[in-house]
Amino acid sequence: MRILITGAAGMLGRDVRLASDAAGHDTVALTRAQLDIADPGAVDAAVAAAAPDVVVNCAARTDVDGAESHLADATAVNGAGAGHVAAAAHALGAWVVQVSTDYVFSGDKATPYVESDATGPIGAYARSKLEGEHRVAGAAPDRHTIVRSSWLFGAHGTCFPKTMLRLASERSELNVVADQIGCPTFTGHLAGALVAVAEDPTPGVLHVAAGGWCSWHEFAAATMTAAGRDCVVHPITTDQYPLPARRPAYSVLRSERGAPELANWRDGLAAFMSELSQVAA
Repeated sequence: MRILITGAAGMLGRDVRLASDAAGHDTVALTRAQLDIADPGAVDAAVAAAAPDVVVNCAARTDVDGAESHLADATAVNGAGAGHVAAAAHALGAWVVQVSTDYVFSGDKATPYVESDATGPIGAYARSKLEGEHRVAGAAPDRHTIVRSSWLFGAHGTCFPKTMLRLASERSELNVVADQIGCPTFTGHLAGALVAVAEDPTPGVLHVAAGGWCSWHEFAAATMTAAGRDCVVHPITTDQYPLPARRPAYSVLRSERGAPELANWRDGLAAFMSELSQVAA
């Protein structure tokens, strides 16, 4: 099977390429420098040239806070751009796998969000990603899978545990938000699931995130323990650490549709630390 990956130089895109290659697929990986998905003509040409069976769209603008003041830029990629990819794939009869986010939910629930729950984004980034979901569904109504995941981290990009480790090298104590709950998902684990979805696609929306859940504070503390750091991590509230974009207080994802199940987030953290040591070596 030929799989085309957009955003292939990003944290997730790189891992999807590795997973696709490992599964023996004919992989075409295009970076942002090679393909700007906000350009519909370029997307049409690139997808036609690749002639894929499946397109996995990992291209995205992921600056959650930056999107608050640059909504048009975020929407051009996360919204319209996702639609361009889906339309080009559909024109060739290819399936499209679109990566989305837990942030499309408001965070008002106290139990895990499933695929049939109503969305309610509370930030600009989340609104741009939800628009992408709608555009993908509209452009490829019978040949798309939207995979929502949560709190991604990986060895080949900027992510929360890397930031915590950098700060821990500069400080003996850190303050981290403890009243936002989600599922930290290792991109190495998610990538394999995305390839599995590409191999045997389920139409519509799937929730694919790490098992278990925690707060950012718990995630940071576990990162310190895994790295053998003595840095003390103190819990604080969201109000004590104001940011431009609001985040859902609770965005745990679970599937009611038989989506691929991932390992617990602590297993993902262990895999991340192992891979990070190899990358740094």
